[in-house]
Amino acid sequence: MRDMNYDQSSLKSLKLFNFFIYGTMVIFTGFFQLYLQDIGMDKVEIGSLMAIAPFVSVFANPFWGYWGDRADNIKRVLIFMMTGTLLLVQFVFQANTYTMIYTSMIFFYFFQTPMFSQTNSLILGYIEGTRHKFGSFRMWGSLGWALTAVVAGPVIERLGSGRISIVFSIMLVIAAVFMLSLPNIQKATASATVSVRGLSKLFLNPYFVWFILLGIVVSIPNTMNNTFMSLYILDLGGTKQTVGLAIFFASIFEVVVFLLCDRYLKRKINVMIACLTVVSLLFSLRWLLMAEATTPLEVAFIQVLHCITFGGYFYVGTQLTMLFVPRSYRASGQAIYTLSWSGISGVIGGIAGGWLFQNFGAQTMYQIGMMLALVGAIGFGWMWYILRKQEYHLTSANEADEDIEEETLPGE
Repeated sequence: MRDMNYDQSSLKSLKLFNFFIYGTMVIFTGFFQLYLQDIGMDKVEIGSLMAIAPFVSVFANPFWGYWGDRADNIKRVLIFMMTGTLLLVQFVFQANTYTMIYTSMIFFYFFQTPMFSQTNSLILGYIEGTRHKFGSFRMWGSLGWALTAVVAGPVIERLGSGRISIVFSIMLVIAAVFMLSLPNIQKATASATVSVRGLSKLFLNPYFVWFILLGIVVSIPNTMNNTFMSLYILDLGGTKQTVGLAIFFASIFEVVVFLLCDRYLKRKINVMIACLTVVSLLFSLRWLLMAEATTPLEVAFIQVLHCITFGGYFYVGTQLTMLFVPRSYRASGQAIYTLSWSGISGVIGGIAGGWLFQNFGAQTMYQIGMMLALVGAIGFGWMWYILRKQEYHLTSANEADEDIEEETLPGE
């Protein structure tokens, strides 16, 4: 174990970076759909446009994850991604034709979509070998997401949705300032050589593959909700402030979830898979409640379940990925994990969700989401049963890290 002694100011900068980078992204994620509706797009067009993000992330996440590992400097890679995001968001809001919007969004998402996975890798890199826990840093991202959303609602209502890019840019620049103040990650040993062949060996672990595939199934309705919740609220008679309130409720209690997971969650495969089974069942309950909602405030209050569902899945999945993936491929592993939540599932969720919403209504969209979450719960339950029956233990994925070309990953 490495003994990393970063000073308190550095750790505070890491927390504030997380606060502002997540605050930046909620402005775009939570309110961009309202801008698209204001310029005349219908729900199918909005869904197909938002599906560009997960489609691009299928290529962008592995690309940036690989180069983050290859360069062995996630901080430098993140700065490059943030610069590209800042420049390209200006083109997105200046585009005046559908062709220009779609083109600029493709390039924007190439830099923006992998940012969360690389931020997770950054946190893990700084805290490895210390007494600090992942949740105590990631919770600052949840605070940034929640508090920015509730403040941004009335601000955007006052400025107009066309000014979202200004608020977004200011927040991103502040995040970059805190990023630049971080020291370089200390290294006690030479890094293992990163290669495409070594990366491909990750997929020879059947448990990791099933974890990713089931994550895609569970995340499809979550993507639908992220894309269309704000429009659902407006259809029920709500306002942009109600949208901000809903996002606030969805994130603020994630802080508690992360702290509890840090304190009580056992780092054992069976325990974590069992947690994912329970979380998937709670996802199903959440979508059922959304299908039955009749007022904007009901939709807003139901988002409290997001803290337990997405917050729980996110935390457990991040820890599982650490166990499944050798240390030198950590950025790539986190990129693949994030891809399961924002890649193929995002394309399906955006396009299919828009079609369902447009033709059958939000209730039908959420009912189908409930069934998909149940499928995920059954899959994780079966995976837990198999692992328990085989008494499967995973403790060595990072121990043979320097021999990645010759090593046999668990499950081969």
